[in-house]
Amino acid sequence: MSTTTAGLIQVGILILVLALAYVPLGDYMARVYGSSRDLRVERVVYRIGRIDSRREQTWVGYVLAVLAFSLISFLFLYALQRLQGVLPWSDGKPGVSPSMSFNTAISFVSNTNWQSYSPEVVMSNLTQMLGLAVQNFVSAAVGLAVAMALVRGIVNRRGSGEVGNFWVDLIRSTVRILLPMAFIVALILLTQGAVQSLGTGFDFTTLGGEQAHSVLGPFASQEAIKELGTNGGGTLSANSAHPFSNPTPLSNLVEILALLIIPVCLTRTYGTMVGDRRQGLTLMGVMATIWSAMLAIVWIFESRTDGIAGQAAGAMMEGKEQRFGIPGSVLFAVSTTGTSTGAVNSAHDSFSAVGGGALIWNMLLGEVAPGGVGSGLYGILIMAIVTVFVGGLLVGRSPEFLGKKIGQNEITVAALYILVMPALVLTGTAITAILSSTIGFQGNSGDPGSPGSIHGFSEVLYAFASAANNNGSAFGGLTVTSDWFQTSLGLAMLLGRFLPIVFVLALAGLLARQRPRGSTADAASTDTSPVAVSAVVEGGAGAQPAAGGMAVATHGATGPADDAATLPTHGILFGALLFGTILLVAGLTFFPAMALGPIAEAVL
Repeated sequence: MSTTTAGLIQVGILILVLALAYVPLGDYMARVYGSSRDLRVERVVYRIGRIDSRREQTWVGYVLAVLAFSLISFLFLYALQRLQGVLPWSDGKPGVSPSMSFNTAISFVSNTNWQSYSPEVVMSNLTQMLGLAVQNFVSAAVGLAVAMALVRGIVNRRGSGEVGNFWVDLIRSTVRILLPMAFIVALILLTQGAVQSLGTGFDFTTLGGEQAHSVLGPFASQEAIKELGTNGGGTLSANSAHPFSNPTPLSNLVEILALLIIPVCLTRTYGTMVGDRRQGLTLMGVMATIWSAMLAIVWIFESRTDGIAGQAAGAMMEGKEQRFGIPGSVLFAVSTTGTSTGAVNSAHDSFSAVGGGALIWNMLLGEVAPGGVGSGLYGILIMAIVTVFVGGLLVGRSPEFLGKKIGQNEITVAALYILVMPALVLTGTAITAILSSTIGFQGNSGDPGSPGSIHGFSEVLYAFASAANNNGSAFGGLTVTSDWFQTSLGLAMLLGRFLPIVFVLALAGLLARQRPRGSTADAASTDTSPVAVSAVVEGGAGAQPAAGGMAVATHGATGPADDAATLPTHGILFGALLFGTILLVAGLTFFPAMALGPIAEAVL
């Protein structure tokens, strides 16, 4: 069997499993967030935290709860790292330095999981389990909660301005979705030989007669949640290329599935909650198109034989595990850069110029293919709202999205959301490029204008793209342990996570205060009560009301919009407009930077 055939079989199995899980998991998550019942363990947490699970919050209350929880998480994780040396189960590891603790705490709280250290050397098992693994769960849960708040803003028909209860969303996301799914994935990894141990390591003698030490830890359980929560922070410096965490081609495929399954199925959840599952299918179609295009580009260029090493190996195998090959490495790389996950099973720095550039571009698209847990859904919904607004301008009409008017305030907030990431990436890259003190940290830098210096620029661009998009992967040739990189990348991760969340929740609040208008509103009207959500879920495909769409009623109209002048926000036409908007925004913003790095490197 050829490598290409084996790779296509892997892709086929992956798509088949996602298709089988799409309906049941998507509808299950809709029931989780629409249920009026609390589990016993949830009621205990509410009682301890003095939380009223029946009280909903406005967007201001919701965002304050998100920020307060994240601040407490940051302070706890920072303190845990600094005190690591005096805590039990440290295995002789001292406390982490202030700058590295700052960077790491922000990284894991923001769901970035960027690592400027070697985990097995710096972090104790206690820090890994009590600090980093916990954040893998709750930071992913925060993303899910914010996505649900935006969906409730869209479907809220009462004009009350309420978008849910953050604490309920956080706990349900963790208890009902992430914990059980992580347990299943961890069990599968264990059957493949992944290591799960409470020991710290063992000494052994090499074939050369030298003494060496091998670390042990709870690798399987943390590997499961780092992929499932689109986190990426590994317990080993080789990350998902290490056989203790990812031992076989089957475990590799399971981990890729874990990366994609929640973001993909959330589109079904969205379609169910708005009462028209075609809306979710359209979003999923756009995500799948981008993911497939990126996979094809990277696969083609990594299968070529550029350079002496590539010709000798028959493909671009430098920096890739032989047991995964080109297909398993490319499939993982495209999925991890498309889902805001920092996990890697190959060295992205060793990819071809075009292949590595495509991975950078995958992040610069906003990571909506399919994006992170929660963040992918609210990211593509923001782009859908912008698409609706642009479509309204093209025909000179007042745009609506599922019955909600997209006016000046709504589009301003959406535009601010879009501008945050480019501002952080381009500003951070530009300042770093002109600082003479950073040149030595670029592992492949050389004389100005040489291929080495161009690749060094690509490494910096990748680092800030990864940080600002809360991805966490890296071009490994860049050394990021200096105070400049620790601080600048830390701020990029902080602002790149929480400023967009503030704007998403502000948009949710604006939409939640609106009452639906016209025939579009009537067609899309959806009761957001748990009973109504459950009815749509249980009713199947035939239980969907007529689709809400982009009404193009004249400005100031108070009556029903003309049905003939309505562009539905589902189907091939809207999907093509959304796809074009995503590419256009990223292209106009980042093409100059890409031309200075990966594109220039590819043509030299």
